[in-house]
Amino acid sequence: MHSEGRMIRRTSIGQLLAACIVVAVLFVFGTPQASAHAGPPDAVHAGHQGMDMSMPMRDATPNHQSQQAIAVRDKEESEFNHHLAGLLVVLAGLFLLAETTLGQHRTWTRFAWPVCFLVCGVFLLVFSDTELWPFGPQSWWYGLTHNGEDLQHKVFAVVLLTLGVLEIQRARGVLKSAWAAWAFPLLAVFGSVMLLFHEHHGGMHSVDHLAVMRRVQAEHLHFAIAGGGIGVVKGLSELPTPWKAIFTKSWPLLLIVLGVLLLRYTE
Repeated sequence: MHSEGRMIRRTSIGQLLAACIVVAVLFVFGTPQASAHAGPPDAVHAGHQGMDMSMPMRDATPNHQSQQAIAVRDKEESEFNHHLAGLLVVLAGLFLLAETTLGQHRTWTRFAWPVCFLVCGVFLLVFSDTELWPFGPQSWWYGLTHNGEDLQHKVFAVVLLTLGVLEIQRARGVLKSAWAAWAFPLLAVFGSVMLLFHEHHGGMHSVDHLAVMRRVQAEHLHFAIAGGGIGVVKGLSELPTPWKAIFTKSWPLLLIVLGVLLLRYTE
C-alpha cells in the first residue's frame, strides 16, 4: 500500500510538472515580439520624401562603415552574452529538477546548478563589456563611473557570483542559518527590479533604433517578471507550508522559462 501511494504521488507530481512545462512553453513561444524592422507604415516613405536625390549618398564613407561595423559587433556580442546566460540558466533549472531523482545516488547534482550561476557570473564580469580593459582601451574605473550599462552588468555579475557561492555553501552544509535560505529570493527580486531600470545602448545608431529599443525594453520587462516570480516562489519554497513541495518544483521551471526568454533575446 505504501509503495502504491508513493507511485500515485509520483504520478501526480509528474502530471503537475508536465502541465507546468506545457504552460511555460505556451507562454514563452506564444509571446508576440515586435519586429526590429517594424515601424510606422509611412516611415520609409517619409524618409524618401525628405531625401534630396541630387545630394551624394554618404552611407559608404569609411567613417560610416566603421560605425556600422562597431554596431554589428556590439549587437552580436550582446546577443551572445544573453544566449549563453540563458543556456546556463536552463541547465541550472534542469539540474534542480533532476536533483530530487539523482541526488541520492549522485551527490554532485547538488552543486551543479550553483556552478551554472558561478560560470554565468564570471563570464558576465569579464566579458560583458569589451570596451573595458583588457579587451578595450577604457579603464574599469572610467567605465563604471561614466557608463550606467557597464555598472549594471557588473552588479548583475556580482549577484550571480554571490548566489553561486552561497548555494554551494548551503549544499555543503556549511550555511544553515535562515538568512542564507532567504539570500536567493531577495537577490533574485533585487536583480529583477534592476532590470526595470536597465540602461541599454545597443541599436541606438541603427535606422530603426526606436523599434529596437522598444523591443529590448519589452524583453527586459519579461526577464524582470520571470526573475521576480523565481524570487517569490523560491522564498515560498523555504516556508513550512502544505504547498512547499509544489513551490520547490515550480521555481526551477520558472528558471527554465527565464533561460528560454534569454535564449530568444534579439536586438
